[in-house]
Amino acid sequence: MPQSEDQIYSIPAPYRRMENMHIVFWLLKDIGWCMLWKPLGLSMIVPTLTIALIITWRTRSMKAELAHNLAIVFWISANSYWMISEFIGFDTARVWGEITGKHLALIPFFTGLVILLYYYLVQKPREHRAEQVATL
Repeated sequence: MPQSEDQIYSIPAPYRRMENMHIVFWLLKDIGWCMLWKPLGLSMIVPTLTIALIITWRTRSMKAELAHNLAIVFWISANSYWMISEFIGFDTARVWGEITGKHLALIPFFTGLVILLYYYLVQKPREHRAEQVATL
C-alpha cells in the first residue's frame, strides 16, 4: 500500500482528556446560559477559558492549530461576555448609536475571524509555497 504524504497529527492521551473535559465545561456553560442558571453559566467561564488557553499554549508551535485555538479562545470570550451581558441586563442597553451591550461581543468574534482569515489567506499559502520549493 502506498504511503500517504499527509502528516499524522497525534494527541497525547492526557491532552485528549483535557480537550474532552473542555467540551464538558463548555456545554455546561452554555446550558447554564440557555436555562438562565446564572451560577452554573458564570462558574463555567473560568475552567472553559482556562483550558482553551492551555490547549492554545500547548499547540503554539503548529501554526494551523495556533490559529484555530486562538479563534476558539476569542469565541469563548465573546460568548462569555454575551452571556454576562444578558445575565446582568446590559445586553440591550445602548452603548453608542444603535450599538448595544450585546453588540460589543462582536469585537472578540471578529478578532477570532481575522486570525483565521490571516491564517488561510496569508500563512497557509506561504506554507504551501515553502513545501513546494522544498520538494523540488
